[in-house]
Amino acid sequence: MVAEIAKNIPPFPLVREVLGKVYPVADIMVCSATPIEALEREWAEHNFRQYVRIIAGQEMGSKAQHLSIVSNGKYDKDKIIMLGDALGDLDAARKKGVHFYPIIPGSEEASWKRFYDEAFDKFIAGRYEGDYEEKMIEEFQKCLPDHPVWQRN
Repeated sequence: MVAEIAKNIPPFPLVREVLGKVYPVADIMVCSATPIEALEREWAEHNFRQYVRIIAGQEMGSKAQHLSIVSNGKYDKDKIIMLGDALGDLDAARKKGVHFYPIIPGSEEASWKRFYDEAFDKFIAGRYEGDYEEKMIEEFQKCLPDHPVWQRN
């Protein structure tokens, strides 16, 4: 059903530009709990597949296991940044000791713009870690509800 329903859903603005900026200087990997078939289809549908080195779906394990593919000797951990929109993404990044940049739910366009305009440049220059990254994570955590909608009275 997902293949029939999830068609012609455009990506957030600036995602294509971000991929175009990152691709020439870094390897890109998709880490997702979505089945690989759906990921491959969606990334191809938007002509994004050309930018990605690896697409890791649920069949390849958890997001932390996906990060293990690149963080166990292939790349220095300080040269890896995970972009994500959920606490599970932040947890996976922390578990593997890599950087995290949040795509803030409800503020996705602004998040992608900030990554394009400043965060990626800071990361490449080695100036992302520390106060800047912590500020991004704090902002992300503040926007998340204390309790999911289905647990509220």
